[in-house]
Amino acid sequence: MEQYPVYRGKVRNVYDLGDQLLLVASDRFSAFDVVFQERIPGKGKILTEIAAHWFTILPIPSHFISVHPADFPEQFRNADFEGRSMLVQKAKRIDYECVVRGALMGSGYKEYASSGTLAGSPLPAGIRQGELLSNPVFTPARKNDMGHDENISIVQMEKEAGRELTQKLASLSIELFQFAAQRLATEGIILLDTKFEFGWIGEEIILIDEVLTPDSSRFAFKNDYEKAIQQGQQIPTLDKQVVRDYLESIAWDKNPPPPPLPKEIVDRLMARYETMKEKILCIT
Repeated sequence: MEQYPVYRGKVRNVYDLGDQLLLVASDRFSAFDVVFQERIPGKGKILTEIAAHWFTILPIPSHFISVHPADFPEQFRNADFEGRSMLVQKAKRIDYECVVRGALMGSGYKEYASSGTLAGSPLPAGIRQGELLSNPVFTPARKNDMGHDENISIVQMEKEAGRELTQKLASLSIELFQFAAQRLATEGIILLDTKFEFGWIGEEIILIDEVLTPDSSRFAFKNDYEKAIQQGQQIPTLDKQVVRDYLESIAWDKNPPPPPLPKEIVDRLMARYETMKEKILCIT
């Protein structure tokens, strides 16, 4: 049987098939760049199904080829890979995460609270945590395969990657964010923030990696979001924020080894993933 090089990431295995890759989403779970002992049954299949659906409807070219086992090399046509594997074109990765924020949350809010800026650009005073921004904002991060990705300013990205490429990626990212936000709104869901990754195939920039999943995005039901903002409460999001919130509550130092995840937290996480799958698969 032919053997293929494999890269084992935090939550995904990648098989190098030459000019193609097979991305295999595991049930491993990570938070704050640490992989936990617990597996989240069915997580890899849900994320694959969500990402594959988005790739078929988003308005720019992507690396997506197929999720059908008949299209895979023979050794991958078995139950271990079925439902959690995606065949894609191999691209040269552009080493920046293209984050778009529709609301001021997470590390974006931390920057704003300390300096009044977002990705190095000033914002008006008085924006509350979780509040929607008047327009989505592109906030890049430098990729780091060995640790945390590093948030940088747009000016810094322009110095490193060039102004033309930076502006192109910013434009594509905001276009994709707006497209997805409009589609999600039809299901009563707000897209709060997300990240995109891009690569080169020849001279063409294409969308790669996963896209608009609960692992790479923050979502909230519109009614729940508006109620939380009005009452000054924490926003109940439909993604893995439920686990991050739990880990913050127990004052974990975010270094290995990770603490065990209670079954209640795992169940709440999976309920959110299932909800997002049902909603996203209705979008056309």
